[in-house]
Amino acid sequence: MPRSALIGDIGGTNARFALVTPGAFAPHDVLSLPCADYPGLVEAVLDYLGRVGLTGDAAPREACLALACPIRGDRVSLTNNHWRFSREEVRQALGLSLFKAINDFTAQALGVPHLTDDDLIDVQHGEAIPHATRLVIGPGTGLGVAGLLPGRHGWMVLPSEGGHVTFAPTDEREQNLLRHFRNRYGRVSVERILSGQGLLDLYLAHCSLKGAPPTLTSPAEVTQAAANGDGIARDTLQRFLKILGDVSGDAALTLGALGGVTLCGGILPRLLDWLPESRFLEAFTAKGRMAAYTAAIPVKVVTAPWPGLLGAAEALHNQEVD
Repeated sequence: MPRSALIGDIGGTNARFALVTPGAFAPHDVLSLPCADYPGLVEAVLDYLGRVGLTGDAAPREACLALACPIRGDRVSLTNNHWRFSREEVRQALGLSLFKAINDFTAQALGVPHLTDDDLIDVQHGEAIPHATRLVIGPGTGLGVAGLLPGRHGWMVLPSEGGHVTFAPTDEREQNLLRHFRNRYGRVSVERILSGQGLLDLYLAHCSLKGAPPTLTSPAEVTQAAANGDGIARDTLQRFLKILGDVSGDAALTLGALGGVTLCGGILPRLLDWLPESRFLEAFTAKGRMAAYTAAIPVKVVTAPWPGLLGAAEALHNQEVD
């Protein structure tokens, strides 16, 4: 029986591990473990392998892990938890012949080609041009932005820090929001707004502009209050999606994303009911002389539970991914 490989998608709070059989991409034996329960990565992996019955000679010899942090050189430090490790020391400790560590948003992007129609919701119909660049963008803890295109030996990711471009208001309300955020942060990036914390900050900004005392203290509360009819919370969600449309359209122009735009991350699946009535598409396509260009690009939202694991499976033997 072919030996399974280990794949993982590790964030600040949880480490999601799974196995993948050679030549396949669909993860199986998926388990999510709290990072705080383990002193480090090796201990978490060994516990996972013990739970799925793959220890000793049966343990995987290949692994690809997606991590929520920059990946540069041998040393890896998770951004939002205490795990620190040497890639080579982990490879030796786990007895791996192949070990890849990639950024978690790189994994999100690499997972996109392996999604099925059931994993995606259409936001804008269009015709994707084969072999053209795709845009993958997703608000979550931050705002991930990446390009995706086919290379000679596999899918290639064009990593970026597009979440840190300057926020550019397009109407009077956003001019007022910019002043509010500038007074608090100085320079205002789009990630200041298009993220989990950004959604809460956007609500607080709306309260300030309307002279209303804030009553909500988390992004989840804002979403729930909007569903319950709270006017300021509703305005917040509508504005969040409108600004996301602005930024996604600009990024699509920058990358020439005629292969399509894929929206991912943990926030948007919870806002699917708001997208049709929001100004997302209006903002996405409102690009002056290039409006017809953006109006022809297909836009989809990912609803699959673990695209990062699919991306880790893709990266494992992808020669374009170090």
